[in-house]
Amino acid sequence: MKIAVFSSKSYDIETLESANKLSGCHNQFHFTFLKPQLDSQTAILAEGFDAVCVFVNDCLDKTCLTELNRLRIKLVVLRCAGFNNVDIQHAESLGISVVRVPAYSPHAVAEHAVALILTLNRQTHRAYNRVREGNFSLHGLQGFDMVGKTVGIVGTGRIGKVMAAIMHGFGCQIVATDISQDEACNEIGVNYVPLNELLAVSDIITLHCPLTSDTFHMINENSIRHMRDGVMLINTSRGALIETRSIIKGLKSGKIGFLGLDVYEQEENLFFQDLSETIIQDDLFERLLTLPHVLITGHQGFFTHQALSEIARITLENLCQYNNGEQLTNAVKA
Repeated sequence: MKIAVFSSKSYDIETLESANKLSGCHNQFHFTFLKPQLDSQTAILAEGFDAVCVFVNDCLDKTCLTELNRLRIKLVVLRCAGFNNVDIQHAESLGISVVRVPAYSPHAVAEHAVALILTLNRQTHRAYNRVREGNFSLHGLQGFDMVGKTVGIVGTGRIGKVMAAIMHGFGCQIVATDISQDEACNEIGVNYVPLNELLAVSDIITLHCPLTSDTFHMINENSIRHMRDGVMLINTSRGALIETRSIIKGLKSGKIGFLGLDVYEQEENLFFQDLSETIIQDDLFERLLTLPHVLITGHQGFFTHQALSEIARITLENLCQYNNGEQLTNAVKA
Protein backbone atom coordinates (compact mmCIF):
# COMPACT_ATOMS: atom_id res chain seq x y z
CA MET A 1 0.00 0.00 0.00
CA LYS A 2 1.47 3.33 -1.08
CA ILE A 3 0.74 6.38 1.06
CA ALA A 4 1.44 10.00 0.12
CA VAL A 5 2.25 11.98 3.29
CA PHE A 6 1.46 15.66 2.73
CA SER A 7 2.76 18.60 4.82
CA SER A 8 5.57 16.34 5.97
CA LYS A 9 8.35 17.57 8.22
CA SER A 10 11.52 15.86 9.44
CA TYR A 11 9.76 14.68 12.60
CA ASP A 12 6.95 13.12 10.54
CA ILE A 13 9.48 11.14 8.54
CA GLU A 14 11.30 9.97 11.65
CA THR A 15 8.25 8.97 13.70
CA LEU A 16 6.20 7.39 10.90
CA GLU A 17 9.11 5.34 9.56
CA SER A 18 9.96 4.22 13.09
CA ALA A 19 6.34 3.27 13.81
CA ASN A 20 6.17 1.46 10.47
CA LYS A 21 9.17 -0.70 11.40
CA LEU A 22 7.60 -1.57 14.76
CA SER A 23 4.21 -2.32 13.23
CA GLY A 24 3.22 -5.88 12.46
CA CYS A 25 2.11 -4.59 9.05
CA HIS A 26 5.36 -2.84 8.16
CA ASN A 27 5.93 -4.84 4.98
CA GLN A 28 2.57 -3.64 3.65
CA PHE A 29 3.22 0.12 3.64
CA HIS A 30 5.46 2.45 1.70
CA PHE A 31 5.46 6.14 2.64
CA THR A 32 6.39 8.95 0.27
CA PHE A 33 6.89 12.22 2.14
CA LEU A 34 5.77 15.38 0.36
CA LYS A 35 6.39 18.91 1.65
CA PRO A 36 3.41 20.68 0.05
CA GLN A 37 0.09 21.00 1.82
CA LEU A 38 -2.74 19.04 0.26
CA ASP A 39 -5.42 21.08 -1.46
CA SER A 40 -7.24 21.09 -4.79
CA GLN A 41 -4.11 22.35 -6.58
CA THR A 42 -1.67 19.83 -5.13
CA ALA A 43 -4.00 16.82 -5.10
CA ILE A 44 -2.50 15.67 -8.40
CA LEU A 45 0.62 14.68 -6.42
CA ALA A 46 -1.44 11.80 -5.01
CA GLU A 47 -1.63 10.12 -8.40
CA GLY A 48 -0.45 6.53 -8.21
CA PHE A 49 -0.95 6.26 -4.45
CA ASP A 50 -3.54 4.28 -2.50
CA ALA A 51 -4.05 6.70 0.39
CA VAL A 52 -3.12 10.17 1.58
CA CYS A 53 -1.89 11.06 5.06
CA VAL A 54 -2.59 14.67 6.07
CA PHE A 55 -2.30 17.17 8.91
CA VAL A 56 -4.33 20.03 10.38
CA ASN A 57 -3.78 22.65 7.68
CA ASP A 58 -4.29 20.44 4.64
CA CYS A 59 -7.53 21.45 2.92
CA LEU A 60 -9.69 18.52 1.83
CA ASP A 61 -12.71 20.42 0.61
CA LYS A 62 -15.21 19.20 -1.97
CA THR A 63 -12.98 20.10 -4.91
CA CYS A 64 -9.91 18.40 -3.43
CA LEU A 65 -11.81 15.25 -2.48
CA THR A 66 -13.37 15.04 -5.94
CA GLU A 67 -9.89 15.14 -7.45
CA LEU A 68 -8.63 12.50 -5.00
CA ASN A 69 -11.55 10.30 -5.96
CA ARG A 70 -10.65 10.73 -9.64
CA LEU A 71 -7.17 9.55 -8.72
CA ARG A 72 -8.73 6.48 -7.02
CA ILE A 73 -7.76 7.49 -3.49
CA LYS A 74 -10.11 5.73 -1.09
CA LEU A 75 -8.52 6.49 2.28
CA VAL A 76 -7.67 9.75 4.04
CA VAL A 77 -5.51 9.27 7.12
CA LEU A 78 -5.48 12.25 9.48
CA ARG A 79 -2.48 12.39 11.79
CA CYS A 80 -4.36 14.69 14.13
CA ALA A 81 -7.55 14.73 16.20
CA GLY A 82 -9.42 17.54 14.47
CA PHE A 83 -11.18 16.96 11.15
CA ASN A 84 -12.80 20.32 10.41
CA ASN A 85 -10.48 20.64 7.39
CA VAL A 86 -12.19 17.68 5.68
CA ASP A 87 -15.62 17.74 4.03
CA ILE A 88 -16.67 14.50 5.71
CA GLN A 89 -20.10 14.38 4.10
CA HIS A 90 -18.64 14.67 0.60
CA ALA A 91 -15.98 12.10 1.40
CA GLU A 92 -18.70 9.64 2.41
CA SER A 93 -20.63 10.31 -0.79
CA LEU A 94 -17.50 9.42 -2.78
CA GLY A 95 -16.84 6.28 -0.75
CA ILE A 96 -13.63 7.71 0.73
CA SER A 97 -12.92 6.54 4.28
CA VAL A 98 -11.51 9.07 6.75
CA VAL A 99 -9.68 8.06 9.92
CA ARG A 100 -8.04 10.20 12.58
CA VAL A 101 -5.98 10.10 15.78
CA PRO A 102 -8.62 10.92 18.42
CA ALA A 103 -6.18 11.20 21.32
CA TYR A 104 -2.40 11.27 21.33
CA SER A 105 -1.36 13.30 24.38
CA PRO A 106 -3.98 15.48 26.05
CA HIS A 107 -1.30 16.34 28.62
CA ALA A 108 0.90 17.93 25.94
CA VAL A 109 -1.78 20.40 24.82
CA ALA A 110 -3.08 21.15 28.32
CA GLU A 111 0.43 21.76 29.63
CA HIS A 112 1.13 24.12 26.74
CA ALA A 113 -2.03 26.06 27.62
CA VAL A 114 -0.74 26.35 31.18
CA ALA A 115 2.61 27.56 29.85
CA LEU A 116 0.83 30.34 27.95
CA ILE A 117 -1.11 31.31 31.09
CA LEU A 118 1.96 31.47 33.31
CA THR A 119 4.05 33.29 30.73
CA LEU A 120 1.41 35.95 30.15
CA ASN A 121 0.77 36.34 33.87
CA ARG A 122 4.40 36.72 34.99
CA GLN A 123 5.68 38.18 31.68
CA THR A 124 8.62 35.76 31.66
CA HIS A 125 9.16 36.20 27.91
CA ARG A 126 9.62 39.95 28.36
CA ALA A 127 11.78 39.46 31.46
CA TYR A 128 14.05 37.06 29.55
CA ASN A 129 14.70 39.63 26.83
CA ARG A 130 15.28 42.42 29.36
CA VAL A 131 17.85 40.50 31.37
CA ARG A 132 19.79 39.55 28.24
CA GLU A 133 20.07 43.29 27.53
CA GLY A 134 21.18 44.07 31.08
CA ASN A 135 17.81 45.58 32.03
CA PHE A 136 16.75 44.34 35.47
CA SER A 137 13.81 46.68 35.95
CA LEU A 138 10.61 45.02 37.15
CA HIS A 139 8.38 47.75 35.71
CA GLY A 140 5.45 46.25 33.80
CA LEU A 141 6.17 42.67 34.93
CA GLN A 142 3.77 42.48 37.87
CA GLY A 143 1.52 39.42 37.80
CA PHE A 144 -1.07 37.85 40.07
CA ASP A 145 -1.34 34.77 42.28
CA MET A 146 -3.12 31.91 40.51
CA VAL A 147 -4.63 30.55 43.69
CA GLY A 148 -8.26 31.59 44.10
CA LYS A 149 -8.67 32.77 40.50
CA THR A 150 -11.65 31.50 38.53
CA VAL A 151 -10.71 29.53 35.43
CA GLY A 152 -13.37 28.88 32.80
CA ILE A 153 -12.81 25.77 30.67
CA VAL A 154 -14.81 25.56 27.46
CA GLY A 155 -14.93 21.85 26.63
CA THR A 156 -14.03 19.11 29.10
CA GLY A 157 -13.03 16.32 26.76
CA ARG A 158 -9.66 14.62 27.12
CA ILE A 159 -7.66 17.85 27.02
CA GLY A 160 -10.10 19.98 28.99
CA LYS A 161 -10.25 17.34 31.71
CA VAL A 162 -6.46 17.39 32.11
CA MET A 163 -6.56 21.18 32.14
CA ALA A 164 -9.12 21.13 34.95
CA ALA A 165 -6.92 18.83 37.03
CA ILE A 166 -3.87 21.08 36.57
CA MET A 167 -5.80 24.24 37.45
CA HIS A 168 -7.29 22.47 40.47
CA GLY A 169 -3.72 21.84 41.61
CA PHE A 170 -3.03 25.58 41.43
CA GLY A 171 -5.92 26.17 43.83
CA CYS A 172 -8.15 27.80 41.23
CA GLN A 173 -11.93 27.84 41.22
CA ILE A 174 -13.02 26.03 38.06
CA VAL A 175 -16.16 26.50 35.99
CA ALA A 176 -16.80 24.68 32.75
CA THR A 177 -19.26 24.38 29.93
CA ASP A 178 -19.85 21.35 27.73
CA ILE A 179 -22.72 19.39 26.21
CA SER A 180 -22.11 16.69 28.83
CA GLN A 181 -20.47 16.69 32.23
CA ASP A 182 -17.31 14.71 32.96
CA GLU A 183 -17.35 12.58 36.10
CA ALA A 184 -13.67 13.21 36.91
CA CYS A 185 -14.27 16.96 36.66
CA ASN A 186 -17.26 16.71 38.97
CA GLU A 187 -15.15 14.85 41.51
CA ILE A 188 -12.66 17.72 41.83
CA GLY A 189 -15.41 20.30 42.16
CA VAL A 190 -15.73 21.69 38.65
CA ASN A 191 -18.94 23.70 38.40
CA TYR A 192 -20.72 23.32 35.06
CA VAL A 193 -22.50 26.50 33.94
CA PRO A 194 -23.90 27.95 30.68
CA LEU A 195 -21.33 29.63 28.42
CA ASN A 196 -22.49 33.20 29.13
CA GLU A 197 -22.16 32.63 32.87
CA LEU A 198 -18.68 31.15 32.40
CA LEU A 199 -17.66 34.22 30.40
CA ALA A 200 -19.00 36.55 33.08
CA VAL A 201 -17.29 34.99 36.12
CA SER A 202 -13.92 33.79 34.75
CA ASP A 203 -10.59 35.52 35.27
CA ILE A 204 -9.02 33.11 32.77
CA ILE A 205 -10.88 31.47 29.88
CA THR A 206 -9.28 28.56 28.03
CA LEU A 207 -10.80 26.91 24.95
CA HIS A 208 -10.65 23.13 24.52
CA CYS A 209 -13.59 22.34 22.24
CA PRO A 210 -13.70 21.14 18.62
CA LEU A 211 -14.46 23.43 15.70
CA THR A 212 -17.99 22.82 14.42
CA SER A 213 -20.73 24.91 12.88
CA ASP A 214 -21.93 25.60 16.42
CA THR A 215 -18.56 26.69 17.81
CA PHE A 216 -17.31 28.66 14.78
CA HIS A 217 -16.47 32.20 16.02
CA MET A 218 -17.98 31.42 19.42
CA ILE A 219 -15.70 34.15 20.78
CA ASN A 220 -17.01 37.23 19.01
CA GLU A 221 -18.04 40.81 19.73
CA ASN A 222 -21.18 39.70 21.57
CA SER A 223 -19.52 37.04 23.74
CA ILE A 224 -16.64 39.38 24.59
CA ARG A 225 -19.15 41.83 26.06
CA HIS A 226 -20.08 39.19 28.66
CA MET A 227 -16.47 38.83 29.86
CA ARG A 228 -14.84 40.44 32.88
CA ASP A 229 -12.66 43.46 32.23
CA GLY A 230 -9.03 42.42 31.83
CA VAL A 231 -9.81 38.73 31.29
CA MET A 232 -7.11 36.34 30.06
CA LEU A 233 -8.15 34.32 26.98
CA ILE A 234 -6.26 31.20 25.87
CA ASN A 235 -6.86 29.15 22.72
CA THR A 236 -4.95 25.93 22.03
CA SER A 237 -7.81 24.25 20.18
CA ARG A 238 -8.83 25.58 16.75
CA GLY A 239 -8.19 29.07 15.43
CA ALA A 240 -11.66 29.73 14.04
CA LEU A 241 -13.23 29.46 17.48
CA ILE A 242 -12.18 33.11 17.75
CA GLU A 243 -13.19 35.97 15.48
CA THR A 244 -9.89 37.83 15.16
CA ARG A 245 -11.27 41.30 14.43
CA SER A 246 -13.41 41.19 17.57
CA ILE A 247 -10.45 40.03 19.66
CA ILE A 248 -8.36 42.96 18.46
CA LYS A 249 -11.15 45.36 19.44
CA GLY A 250 -11.36 43.69 22.85
CA LEU A 251 -7.60 44.01 23.37
CA LYS A 252 -7.58 47.67 22.35
CA SER A 253 -10.46 48.49 24.71
CA GLY A 254 -8.88 46.62 27.63
CA LYS A 255 -11.79 44.20 27.95
CA ILE A 256 -9.30 41.44 27.11
CA GLY A 257 -6.18 41.97 29.21
CA PHE A 258 -4.15 38.98 28.00
CA LEU A 259 -4.34 36.78 24.91
CA GLY A 260 -2.50 33.49 24.40
CA LEU A 261 -2.86 31.70 21.07
CA ASP A 262 -1.35 28.49 19.79
CA VAL A 263 -3.79 28.48 16.86
CA TYR A 264 -5.05 31.13 14.45
CA GLU A 265 -7.97 31.06 12.04
CA GLN A 266 -5.79 31.76 8.99
CA GLU A 267 -2.82 29.74 10.18
CA GLU A 268 -2.64 27.51 7.12
CA ASN A 269 -0.83 30.38 5.34
CA LEU A 270 1.62 30.91 8.21
CA PHE A 271 2.34 28.09 10.60
CA PHE A 272 4.81 25.20 10.20
CA GLN A 273 7.11 27.19 7.90
CA ASP A 274 9.92 29.74 8.20
CA LEU A 275 8.69 33.16 7.05
CA SER A 276 11.39 35.16 8.83
CA GLU A 277 12.77 36.57 5.58
CA THR A 278 9.42 37.44 4.02
CA ILE A 279 6.77 40.09 4.60
CA ILE A 280 3.71 38.50 6.18
CA GLN A 281 0.67 39.56 4.21
CA ASP A 282 -1.90 38.87 6.95
CA ASP A 283 -2.63 42.33 8.37
CA LEU A 284 -4.77 41.02 11.24
CA PHE A 285 -2.04 38.68 12.42
CA GLU A 286 0.53 41.45 12.17
CA ARG A 287 -1.77 43.71 14.20
CA LEU A 288 -1.98 41.08 16.94
CA LEU A 289 1.81 40.97 17.15
CA THR A 290 1.97 44.70 17.89
CA LEU A 291 -0.39 44.54 20.87
CA PRO A 292 0.97 44.23 24.42
CA HIS A 293 0.12 41.16 26.50
CA VAL A 294 -0.38 39.00 23.40
CA LEU A 295 1.58 35.76 23.15
CA ILE A 296 1.38 33.59 20.02
CA THR A 297 3.02 30.22 19.38
CA GLY A 298 2.87 28.38 16.07
CA HIS A 299 0.59 25.41 16.81
CA GLN A 300 3.18 23.63 18.92
CA GLY A 301 0.91 22.45 21.73
CA PHE A 302 1.00 18.89 20.41
CA PHE A 303 4.75 18.94 19.87
CA THR A 304 6.25 16.53 22.40
CA HIS A 305 8.17 13.29 21.90
CA GLN A 306 5.35 11.29 23.47
CA ALA A 307 2.64 12.90 21.36
CA LEU A 308 4.49 12.47 18.06
CA SER A 309 5.20 8.81 18.81
CA GLU A 310 1.57 8.18 19.71
CA ILE A 311 0.31 9.96 16.57
CA ALA A 312 2.54 7.75 14.43
CA ARG A 313 1.55 4.57 16.29
CA ILE A 314 -2.18 5.18 15.93
CA THR A 315 -1.75 6.24 12.30
CA LEU A 316 -0.15 2.86 11.58
CA GLU A 317 -2.95 1.09 13.45
CA ASN A 318 -5.50 2.91 11.30
CA LEU A 319 -3.67 1.87 8.13
CA CYS A 320 -3.42 -1.75 9.29
CA GLN A 321 -7.15 -1.92 10.04
CA TYR A 322 -8.03 -0.55 6.62
CA ASN A 323 -5.58 -2.77 4.75
CA ASN A 324 -6.79 -5.87 6.60
CA GLY A 325 -10.45 -5.10 5.97
CA GLU A 326 -11.16 -4.65 9.68
CA GLN A 327 -13.56 -2.23 11.31
CA LEU A 328 -12.06 1.27 11.42
CA THR A 329 -11.99 2.12 15.12
CA ASN A 330 -11.11 5.75 14.48
CA ALA A 331 -13.30 6.41 11.46
CA VAL A 332 -14.85 9.86 11.13
CA LYS A 333 -18.51 9.93 10.15
CA ALA A 334 -20.70 12.82 9.00
